[in-house]
Amino acid sequence: MGKRKAKSKPPPKKRMDKLDTVFSCPFCNHGTSVECRIDMKNLIGEASCRICQESFSTTVTDVAEASGLICLFSLQLYRSQLTYTVSGSMNVNG
Repeated sequence: MGKRKAKSKPPPKKRMDKLDTVFSCPFCNHGTSVECRIDMKNLIGEASCRICQESFSTTVTDVAEASGLICLFSLQLYRSQLTYTVSGSMNVNG
């Protein structure tokens, strides 16, 4: 009689690494000073710097992550610098 074939175990599932929730501030360039908090109950995301007290908040969707929130924070900075440059009230290097 033949030997029964052994069933192979399925490979273990890969765990997704958690993304950072602390970033460097685009205003004061201080490393790890911006903390992102996402309140899924109220659908509000907030990024705030502990050093220069700059903050940004926006509404979020159910798939929002901290990295997306910091991108919006940086985009808001870029838009505000662009507005100052066009109006002539502030000269931005770059």
